Amino acid sequence: MDGTVDRVEEEGSTRGFFRTDASLSGGDETRDTDHSQRSHETHPDDERSLPLRDFYPYIRCALCNGFFIDATTITECLHTFCKSCIVKHFFYSNRCPNCSIVVHQTQPLNSIRPDRQLQDIVFKMVPYLEEDERSRIYAFYKQRGLGVPKPVASPATCPVKPPQRQKKDMLPQSVFTIPSELDVSLMLEFVGAEEGIENYKPLERKYVRVSGEATVRHVELFIRRKMELSQNCKVDVVCGDHLLEQCQSLREVCNTMGKNALQDGMLVLHFGLVLPAQ
Repeated sequence: MDGTVDRVEEEGSTRGFFRTDASLSGGDETRDTDHSQRSHETHPDDERSLPLRDFYPYIRCALCNGFFIDATTITECLHTFCKSCIVKHFFYSNRCPNCSIVVHQTQPLNSIRPDRQLQDIVFKMVPYLEEDERSRIYAFYKQRGLGVPKPVASPATCPVKPPQRQKKDMLPQSVFTIPSELDVSLMLEFVGAEEGIENYKPLERKYVRVSGEATVRHVELFIRRKMELSQNCKVDVVCGDHLLEQCQSLREVCNTMGKNALQDGMLVLHFGLVLPAQ
């Protein structure tokens, strides 16, 4: 990064200046000076051309003194550094290098965030910075025999993959399948346990596919949630003529009750409500 700084300074004023006054072009030096003065007097709100070094306090890292690379901001004080610089700093200190505020007592790395907008601004302001950084990263991975990340790799090094659409076309049409663990189909029938429960309506969807490991208690909780029942309301689940216990699994109920409890391959469970005494 320091080499890039020196390179920018050696480029001269042509690329080291940010010129916003379009009227400063052509003619001799005296004419340009007079014309710029008149333009400034006529349009006092026009932006001035500033050398790049005037922006150094805002685009350079205070730790390495180079331009920001992977600009990263501390959320506690909003000071920005290169990502690698601030990460190394936090290995031995939990304070901001600029203002010395305690970023975090034990995990300062949790209080930093990437500043991509600032990084984009730096790349656009500083000539050669982005391409030089890409070259360094590319050389780093190549020297160590590692795979070059996709954003850094040149187009020639990126493997060409066949379009995903062609791969999908070779597959058969997708068909909806039920997971194997959902091996029990239920039909929940609501019956009145006593008078005075007309306000409670049957379930809108009484067919449920569940795992055989689910218990009667799970069925009860499902009914309570769908019907918005209070805890004072008791739910009885019945299969055939047998009142089921909450600890029984649905697979056990199927094996115990046999085919008599099935209707079109579904386990039929009746449930009723017992309201608290008024």
